[in-house]
Amino acid sequence: MIDDAQLILELSFKAVRSSGAGGQHVNKVASKVELSFNILDSVVLNAEQKERLITNLQPRLTKNQVLLLQCGESRSQHKNKELVISRFLHIIKEGLKVSKPRKPTKIPKSAMKKTS
Repeated sequence: MIDDAQLILELSFKAVRSSGAGGQHVNKVASKVELSFNILDSVVLNAEQKERLITNLQPRLTKNQVLLLQCGESRSQHKNKELVISRFLHIIKEGLKVSKPRKPTKIPKSAMKKTS
């Protein structure tokens, strides 16, 4: 299993201005947080974990295998940073899960009698 604290140290953050309504305050404060995580440059993940994440998170990754997340739900930059980190950890944990192989079920005798 991976260490969340070590993984968080590899993240890079950028604060930008949120879009939408908010009056004069929204034009002055950068409360939206953008998180970026480069899977290939990670030292916490081993090669197998990197490959699994690249496969499972392919639609969410850039061409350079970087995961980008944004959060602008709150007016507080600190709250948005907490939210985007928790969302990131959830996505990584889901991406690392190994799916069980499907076992084909046996065809019932009644279905076999209907076809013959």
